[in-house]
Amino acid sequence: MVKHISSGSPFEAKIGYSRAVIDQDMVYVSGSTGYDYATMDLPKDVAAQTRNTLLTISKALAEAGCSLNDVVRVRYYLKDLGDLDAVMPLLGEAFAQANPAATLIVANLIEPEMKIEIEVTARIGAHSL
Repeated sequence: MVKHISSGSPFEAKIGYSRAVIDQDMVYVSGSTGYDYATMDLPKDVAAQTRNTLLTISKALAEAGCSLNDVVRVRYYLKDLGDLDAVMPLLGEAFAQANPAATLIVANLIEPEMKIEIEVTARIGAHSL
């Protein structure tokens, strides 16, 4: 039986998805963007969007019983490859311990103001191996 986690994002209800799904010891976090879901504020700066995105993911993982250190797979979606230098240090710091398998894709995102989207897969307890 799976457990569903919501961040409270209006996109979840509108599109019909969960922020994260827990299936046994695996946690699948949906693509998350730079919104502050409490205020629905989306910063203009890609670094600020990245920090918000990582916070949203961290909260979902914590609710599932794990952390960024348990991430085994990450996919980064950047709207503009020119933003990579601004986000690399933040991503490197966030995933330094986990060292997950990673993919970077340059793509249009659902809203024109969005600059980054990140999705992760984690395994509860992976960091303790």
